[in-house]
Amino acid sequence: MKRLSSYLFFLLITIAVGQGAAFGQQGGYKSQEVAESDGIPVLIKHLPDWEAVRGRASLTNSIEEIRKEFGSPEVLNGFDLNGGAEAAFASYPEGKLLLIEFPTPQGSSAADAAIQARIGATPNVVYRRIGNYNALVFDATEPANANLLLDKISYGKTVQWLGEDPFLLQKFERYIANTGRDVAISTVLFILGIFATAILLGVGSGYAYFRFREQQRSHRTAFSDAGGLTRLNLDDLSD
Repeated sequence: MKRLSSYLFFLLITIAVGQGAAFGQQGGYKSQEVAESDGIPVLIKHLPDWEAVRGRASLTNSIEEIRKEFGSPEVLNGFDLNGGAEAAFASYPEGKLLLIEFPTPQGSSAADAAIQARIGATPNVVYRRIGNYNALVFDATEPANANLLLDKISYGKTVQWLGEDPFLLQKFERYIANTGRDVAISTVLFILGIFATAILLGVGSGYAYFRFREQQRSHRTAFSDAGGLTRLNLDDLSD
């Protein structure tokens, strides 16, 4: 009985490892980053609902294979998968998803510029850059549904520079500009608020004082210093 249990245990382990290897190496390509728990490529796991499409998902580092798979669209002609980039693709009801990962922000940015310049020449394509991912949905008859599919993709890695950040000066300038703008807007709003408050307080105080003086005047006794003589009633204080 113990032998049978051991045999079944090792059989399950072998099957799991074999499945992981199948995902880690497809078409002769072995992924550079696989999950330690099951050996499945991380890029495959970042596909939307990956467990449902894992059986029909493919992984490659060849742009020629991608162009062959998607019919050589113009949108894929401006970049290449060099320097460790890889891609995964699978079919969904919303369209055929292509998820490309570049190892550096520069590679993803260059591919983004190339895709943006050519996306108009390929109909029914919805595109979005997500971190170092460049995600495209082909044959997307409903762009809204394709965007909902792209919403399910998240780039969980943190991009860090090994040396000094080359964009540090631009970030600092952007911070100064945004801070200056916010301070200027806050100052203008504060001054306008003070003016509005002063005007309202002035009008309210003036009206209250006017009503108070009118009330006092209504209770005063009429007085005339004409001494019984005829006079013009210019001040409307006597009959």
